[in-house]
Amino acid sequence: MMNELEKLQKFGRNVAKYRKLRKLTQNQFAELLDISREHLAKIETAKRGISINLLFKMSEVLSISEKELFNFKQN
Repeated sequence: MMNELEKLQKFGRNVAKYRKLRKLTQNQFAELLDISREHLAKIETAKRGISINLLFKMSEVLSISEKELFNFKQN
């Protein structure tokens, strides 16, 4: 079973993966999410969690389901 840090790391890698698939830089994605690039970098490197509202916004901007961001089997 994964601990909290492992889950945050896998989530962050998924965020980065889908962001890159959409050819968005951290700056571009952060701007679309209305957060700072530093905040996004901390999410992608598991140094910060996110709110449910930000999760919904991420999935909307990336055009994926929230569930896909939690698909840890492919990491």
